[in-house]
Amino acid sequence: MSRQISTRRAVLNGAVTGLGLLAIPGVLRAEAGAVRRNISSFRTHAWQDHFDKIGPGIIIADTTGKMLQHWTPDGEMRTYPTSVPLTDELTKRGYTEVVEKRENPGWAPTPSMRERNPEWPAYVEGGDPRNPLGTRALYLSWTYYRIHGTQDTRKIGRKSSNGCIGLYNAQIEEVYDRAPVGTQVKLI
Repeated sequence: MSRQISTRRAVLNGAVTGLGLLAIPGVLRAEAGAVRRNISSFRTHAWQDHFDKIGPGIIIADTTGKMLQHWTPDGEMRTYPTSVPLTDELTKRGYTEVVEKRENPGWAPTPSMRERNPEWPAYVEGGDPRNPLGTRALYLSWTYYRIHGTQDTRKIGRKSSNGCIGLYNAQIEEVYDRAPVGTQVKLI
């Protein structure tokens, strides 16, 4: 009497053969038209679709794709994964610009943040590991809105901010060095 040994591969092969397309994992079916929602699938934008000229530079932050694109005046473009606001109510969209830049910025929660989280400190010094602004911040013309680094790298690629766009510290340092005050910004 021969004994047949079942392996996981044999079982899966039998399932695929017996059930056809239904047994194929969703990852394999994704090519058949399903939408992928991971960080590697963000869609880039052409700056010309949003601005008339490149000027001192352009930043487009895509809150749906959780990514930021930055163009320098010579047209070089780089793309970065970001954190984005937790909800649509916290998300501001439209045109703004970089009006100030700070290394190791201090952070104070906004009045609405303090209302939602009264246990938060009134102020955190720059360089403090608890500071949510990380090592650099680009201040926008909108009050309380920033593009900044983060100490908590788990936030990147997620809806996790209270309104700002967050990048890894090493990446905001790169954008900070390349984006002068006056850089045009659009959040979409």
